[in-house]
Amino acid sequence: MPEVRPTEESDDRGSVMGLLERVASVVLPIGVALYAVLYLGVEEIYAAFGINPQQAGIDQSVLFSRLMSTLVLVLLLGVPLLGLLVGLAWLVNVITLGAAGRTVSWIRSRPWVAGLIAALWSGATYWGFYNFFADLDLTVMVVIAVGLGVVTFLVPFQLLRRRPVGRAGLKVLVGGLTGLGLGFLLILNLASAAETMRDTGQANFLLSTVGFQDQWAILTNAEDDKPLYDGRWMMLLGESDGTYLLYDCDKQETFRRPMETTNLTQVQLDPEREEGFVCGSLAEPA
Repeated sequence: MPEVRPTEESDDRGSVMGLLERVASVVLPIGVALYAVLYLGVEEIYAAFGINPQQAGIDQSVLFSRLMSTLVLVLLLGVPLLGLLVGLAWLVNVITLGAAGRTVSWIRSRPWVAGLIAALWSGATYWGFYNFFADLDLTVMVVIAVGLGVVTFLVPFQLLRRRPVGRAGLKVLVGGLTGLGLGFLLILNLASAAETMRDTGQANFLLSTVGFQDQWAILTNAEDDKPLYDGRWMMLLGESDGTYLLYDCDKQETFRRPMETTNLTQVQLDPEREEGFVCGSLAEPA
């Protein structure tokens, strides 16, 4: 029988599908792990005000929609960044007359070297995890990352690198750890941003990316429409079970008000604050 050679079109399709599979094997675990950890970040935001997301009416469906929009934003920012990194890698390979590409191929062909790099990277992804529970300096974190990578991951990773199935599993594992590491770093920044919000009365861009609404209103009595709390601005954290959950910036207190007896007036989203404004002007000394 005559030999059937693949056409150029089938080669192109195969290369495209192979590229998509390679990208998906890295991006998908990162996205799934990042989504799983983001829920902890949302809890940290509301914990700064002494409540949890459920008390503010943030159930799983609302949280899912907010975090999906966050992942879409991450994807939109990540695609150009990935393209930039690929372009830089190509440029470096051209400048070095192919030496960079040959070096990468040499590393990939040696399980111990590739396993060591993956192990050190995986150890470094625990930086955010450890800082979430304890404030560690850079030297301690480097020692922990290197020690964890070499002692825990090196031997299993180099064994995985010896077989195609193992290499695919290694990509998923490293991608998942990378997503978790990025997630815990994001949690730390969200917690810091929430504390700043509590103290200054103004949210930053990071909080808005996870769906936190910097919404303020003046409360009035539903019966006679008279201003409540001396007409001061209150931040609306959410609503649940027929009550508003509000934050009094001046007293730095979180409290509830029944919706049936409370009207929200002059509602503002992301209000401008004068320079140097801080909350707590009416707070009682501890």
